[in-house]
Amino acid sequence: MNRFNLVKLANSLLPVAFALLIGAGIMVGMGHNPLEAYGIMFGRSLFTVRGLTNTLHMASPLILAGLAIAVTFRANLFNMGVEGQLLFGGFMAGIVGAYIQMSSPLLHKLLAFLAAAAAGMLFALLPALLRAFLRVDEMVVTLTLNYVMMTILEYLASGPFRNQGAGYVSTNTIRETAMFSRIGNTRLTPFFIISVIIFLLMWFLQKKTRFGYTVEAIGKNPQFSEATGLRVRRNIVKLMLISGALAGIAGAGHMMSHEFNYTLSFSGNPGIGWDGMLISLLGGHSPLGVLIAAVFYSSLKTGADNINLYTGIPKEIVAIIQGLIILFLSIQLIEQRFGPVKRWRAKRQMKEAERGSVE
Repeated sequence: MNRFNLVKLANSLLPVAFALLIGAGIMVGMGHNPLEAYGIMFGRSLFTVRGLTNTLHMASPLILAGLAIAVTFRANLFNMGVEGQLLFGGFMAGIVGAYIQMSSPLLHKLLAFLAAAAAGMLFALLPALLRAFLRVDEMVVTLTLNYVMMTILEYLASGPFRNQGAGYVSTNTIRETAMFSRIGNTRLTPFFIISVIIFLLMWFLQKKTRFGYTVEAIGKNPQFSEATGLRVRRNIVKLMLISGALAGIAGAGHMMSHEFNYTLSFSGNPGIGWDGMLISLLGGHSPLGVLIAAVFYSSLKTGADNINLYTGIPKEIVAIIQGLIILFLSIQLIEQRFGPVKRWRAKRQMKEAERGSVE
């Protein structure tokens, strides 16, 4: 493992280590044994059949949300609209699942996934075009569109598509042909397998194809890439559309494996899309890193109830640990982009360029 990869690994592990260390200090202050607490939390969420399957079930949409953000980050694009794209995709999958009757469960699910992917791509198209051709900041546009989409979906769910028999705002429950069945006596569904297959496809796309190398080149130097004929604008649009499709599919899978109807709390709090951003940062924007980070982050959530049940420690300690991870990752990101780490990377790239010119 070279020095650069070691730095990337440390960038992912240090925020987690610091957060767990501070969490341990809080537990000690409360009179509890942190080693016992962490042993129970991770042991029961990763090393028991029920805990592991619950963790993998929770990780399924997070893997895709993390990939949706990671695929754009590698080209220095910031798709902050993953949450809105996921909600739109989940809503459309819910409409297809509830209002379209099909005899084939496979085709019904496939149609729901296609509708969700199209919805996510439609959301991502406007900021993609604005960024590619007018150089409008995609981060601002996608952030703004999140709230526009949430408002539109709230209107649709509480008005034209509301389930009149429910005592709260929701759409009709999807048909059984659109639901993923559980595997055995667990909460795990085939959607996890679909998420892993998509992860493998994204890994192959990034590591083994010309498109993956093009994305890397655009991220490092878009002006030089344009000058060498890499068609930066076209690739920006492609990346944003891929990101939107992944987010939409994440929403569809969440609908068909967990929620089964659209409510105002469909994505939870703070939201699967926002969690995906944390997972992408934690995983270093690589597909394998995203997969590992999604499972780890889900194990924290799964272990929260266990830590409260078996040790008496309030499960809010897990929320504190998650918040600390976000804090340290944010500090790290700012430091990398504006501090000594950025200067070190610039010097390293200059040395590599000089070495290449000599050769």
